[in-house]
Amino acid sequence: MNVIACTGRPFPGAVPWVKRLGLDGPIVCYQGAEVRTLDGGVLLDHGIRHDLAMEVIRYARERDLHVQAYRHDELIVERDRPEAHIYAKHAGMEIHVVGDLDRAMGPTTPKLVIVATPQRIEAVLPEARRRWAGKLNVATSVPEYLEFTSVESDKATALQFLCGRLGVAQAEAVAVGDGRNDASMIEWAGLGVAIEGSPPEVIEAADRTIPGPGHGGIQKLAEALLQ
Repeated sequence: MNVIACTGRPFPGAVPWVKRLGLDGPIVCYQGAEVRTLDGGVLLDHGIRHDLAMEVIRYARERDLHVQAYRHDELIVERDRPEAHIYAKHAGMEIHVVGDLDRAMGPTTPKLVIVATPQRIEAVLPEARRRWAGKLNVATSVPEYLEFTSVESDKATALQFLCGRLGVAQAEAVAVGDGRNDASMIEWAGLGVAIEGSPPEVIEAADRTIPGPGHGGIQKLAEALLQ
């Protein structure tokens, strides 16, 4: 059995957790925009084009929303705002204030993240999905993060890529998650599992649900896999 970490975290923020879990296989990171080996090798890379990224950045600027990008696994921002520190602490990354993302970002960025209150994120989400439909994937990972990836990249695409590489049939793949960014992966897998209390679109994508941490969910998942 291959156990793969599929996370929205950037690669530097994902590695400590993957090691803590004792996993040594590939890591799906940046919301599926990249698949990396534990030593940093790149197996899959689908970044957002610079011009599309700047559309989102200008949108955020006009609404005084904090937005951040990434280059060479570094977190880059235009202003040193509290939201950047909230994210950096959660992700285990340093903040790099660059002044102008247009100049600093490079040809692509793995993803963009708007950080705001859950209420503000919920208000922006449907508008952002309409605005970039067919161009970008837009989803929340946690209630405070609105995440943008290229239309070619999400966790389902990354999981499909890895299953092909590892020789695992779609029907044999199992995906578990609790965020909107997990919905595509849960729907694609042969067995999709959502955590109870996940957003409705995640529950709808799943074949079954399990209780959250501390409530026997892992045991129920193990029982389902052994059936």
